[in-house]
Amino acid sequence: MSDLTEIPLGKTTEYPSQYDAGLLYPVPRHLKRDELGISEPLPFYGEDVWNSYELSWLNRKGKPVVALAVFRFSCQSPNLVESKSFKLYLNSLNQTRFDDQQAVIDCLQRDLSQASGSSVTVELSSLDDQSLWQVQTLPGECLDSVDLDVEHYQLNADLLRDAADSADPVEETLYSHLLKSNCLITSQPDWASVWISYRGGRLERRALLAYLISFRQHNEFHEQCVERIFADLMRYCHPQSLTVYARYTRRGGLDINPWRSTEPGTAPQWRLSRQ
Repeated sequence: MSDLTEIPLGKTTEYPSQYDAGLLYPVPRHLKRDELGISEPLPFYGEDVWNSYELSWLNRKGKPVVALAVFRFSCQSPNLVESKSFKLYLNSLNQTRFDDQQAVIDCLQRDLSQASGSSVTVELSSLDDQSLWQVQTLPGECLDSVDLDVEHYQLNADLLRDAADSADPVEETLYSHLLKSNCLITSQPDWASVWISYRGGRLERRALLAYLISFRQHNEFHEQCVERIFADLMRYCHPQSLTVYARYTRRGGLDINPWRSTEPGTAPQWRLSRQ
């Protein structure tokens, strides 16, 4: 696939209730990475953490089972999975019988790994198991109380120019709940909290917050927004280390949480109040 003309988003769609792995629609990551000047080897480590709140199937006797799910896709995978196709695929399990929960996990891992082109991890939990699903606050300093005259609601990376004071090196964590972008295909609003941890010249708060707000009328997928933020901060601010993590609000029972970092590791599972 070389473009997004056949993507399910924005099109009238039937919602099948019988298993169909063919519903998954891969989107090559390079389409947007080429635009950002991101090439192999990638300048970051990372993963996309998807949480599903509407997963269900039938046991061998036909009785419905429900579960919560966490999916982790490596940013090294050649494809991301388009979100509407992911929802349609999960919906296709609703009237499908499985011998046990492990059979469901095996099916999900096989199909999602094939669609993304790389191994995907799947974790299912009971609705009564609250260990992964407690609402919490982000660690670090919130930027949202900064007094700011805002002029830019279309993406403007130049707002980061001279935003880092190399004479004042720090290691700190900042976050904002004010990130909003729009779906690349449908222009529906996508809301997120973005968390930035770095080591380098101190970032000027007003400049960083103005830059994040400038995504407000920008159309791009979640994963691409986070990679753009990472790339722009590296380009303009030159930190020695950097992690960018966005926790997006859910749509259709799924939330998408891209994590990109100069350091290897695993994205923390933080569920925020809007999720």
